[in-house]
Amino acid sequence: MPSKAFDPSFIWGTATSSYQIEGALDFGGRGPSIWDTFATLEGKVKDGLDGTHACDHWNRFEEDVALMKALGAKAYRFSIAWPRVFPTGTETQPLTAGLDWYDRLVDHLLANGIDPWVTLYHWDMPQALEEAGGWPNRDVVDHFVRYAEVVARRLGDRVGNWITHNEPWCVAHLGYGNGVHAPGRENIADSLAAAHHVLLSHGRAMPVLREILPDSANVGITLNFVPAYPASDSPEDAAATQRFDGFFNRWYLHPLIGKGYPEDMLEHYLEEGHLDALQPSWLQPTDLEEMSAPIDFLGINYYSRGIIRDEKAEDNAPRTIPEPPDEVKTDIGWEVFPDGLHRLLMRLHRDTDGLPLVITENGAAYSVGPGDDGSVDDEAREAYFNGHLDACHDAIADGANLIGYFAWSLLDNFEWQEGYTQRFGLIYVDYETQIRTPKRSFKWLSGVMKSGELPS
Repeated sequence: MPSKAFDPSFIWGTATSSYQIEGALDFGGRGPSIWDTFATLEGKVKDGLDGTHACDHWNRFEEDVALMKALGAKAYRFSIAWPRVFPTGTETQPLTAGLDWYDRLVDHLLANGIDPWVTLYHWDMPQALEEAGGWPNRDVVDHFVRYAEVVARRLGDRVGNWITHNEPWCVAHLGYGNGVHAPGRENIADSLAAAHHVLLSHGRAMPVLREILPDSANVGITLNFVPAYPASDSPEDAAATQRFDGFFNRWYLHPLIGKGYPEDMLEHYLEEGHLDALQPSWLQPTDLEEMSAPIDFLGINYYSRGIIRDEKAEDNAPRTIPEPPDEVKTDIGWEVFPDGLHRLLMRLHRDTDGLPLVITENGAAYSVGPGDDGSVDDEAREAYFNGHLDACHDAIADGANLIGYFAWSLLDNFEWQEGYTQRFGLIYVDYETQIRTPKRSFKWLSGVMKSGELPS
């Protein structure tokens, strides 16, 4: 069987986020973030841990860049910590210490032939802004735009690829709807307002970034997608699948591409009492136009599919898709399903009229550690990457405009509410000693990145 080669221009990278790896939370005047506060709440994070030390990337970034280079990564996606720039979000002048550090990181990446991709918001809002209302408060939009402007002015002469937000669904629903993530609120109406203001802040930041950045710069946003499959052929499961798709996927994608909010979901949320009208009070006349400002690429985070069952339906049809067995799930409980990525890429290619697509996160949690010989034999993660990259290659062959792939994650790290119990890294991190050990999957993916093709 011949190997599957990717175009030489295909972007190979890996990704992290600030709070998950940096540590040094008290350095240089950094203010507390919503995750600092959330982690102190009893029972919110496993083992009661936080990002105080994480992977100590703040002090070890040169070692980590050397590992990226050894991997063969040509790009590195990382996020800026908002409280390192504006400790409360409202200062008249930004901090210099935090920006100085990101300056050094960017320069070191470029010196090693690695293209920096900056994510402006990966969930660490200054706590003071949350206390002033957080994302459900429209005022936060202007604070975000100002923060984006300051970072772009500092790094824009060297950073050519920008992502405004990572996973607005997680920001809004997990943070404000069910309280699983910071800040831990549980109010669906608040989560819908939060989602709107995240998307609006993206839209309002776009012209500001365009004005500051060179014409050659690319700016986009990253959404997480879960393609939905009905568990049976019943009308009930079909309707539940449509609702899930609206809740998870269309509510965030459609406003960005000029389609507005899905009407079926507006009606659903109104019926459920989560909206005050089909034209919600938080939706102002020019918002949808601003939110649909043209983007240069769409970032895609994909981990698994959703199998949707209307458990409330009486006499529902027998399942045609059974509950996946544990042996096809990762340690965090997500089904390994590469075909879902192929289906998603083809759908997004159609829905966005061929917009460039970038896999900004794709990876698996397996907690295997070093064996007696010190090596980390994570064969399951290697197989996960192989299957999903195969799906990427097939989607490209079928016409999808997929231009890059970032593996999640470079390092084992602080995995949000899971604490340090889930390991997504290509590199095993001993959190006591901070010793890094590249895993078997690192070596396999290194071969793919350096050759530009999947092994036969």
